[in-house]
Amino acid sequence: MTREVAGLIMGLVAALILLTMFLAWRRRLRRDAGLTAPLGVPEHADVTARSEILYVATTKHDEPLERLAISPLTYRARGELVLTDRGVALSLDGAPTVFLASTRLLTADRATVAIDRVVERDGLIRLVWRVADGIHVDSYIRLASGGPADILPQLERLCAAAENGENP
Repeated sequence: MTREVAGLIMGLVAALILLTMFLAWRRRLRRDAGLTAPLGVPEHADVTARSEILYVATTKHDEPLERLAISPLTYRARGELVLTDRGVALSLDGAPTVFLASTRLLTADRATVAIDRVVERDGLIRLVWRVADGIHVDSYIRLASGGPADILPQLERLCAAAENGENP
């Protein structure tokens, strides 16, 4: 086998792998097209805290390696987490603001791994929320400065308020 033939075979294998990856991602986008995150912050929501974040991913509930392509939370991005008295806003660069009302939030806790991101023990915040009736998802964020302990108590209070039927 000549060097040119070997190079051609390697190029074809690489192109086949890239094509397969592209088609798999397109299929995932079609599969999750019916799921969308709620947009827009309520007018009279009082901001209680702001934090710079890295949005990592949204996955199926309790399956941190199964990414969901929920619009506009499809791709990893930098942004800001804004806590309000009514819920959590995710203002991600290049995307509309997602607002998770406290009535949608189920729990907030710590995580170590999500999709292709592994961090120090409990370095991620996992938000479990209801994207549709009966469909729960996990969204993972990482604070740009400070640790999860800085903001987790406030997130847990929002989840508890929803669980107790309070309307903050």
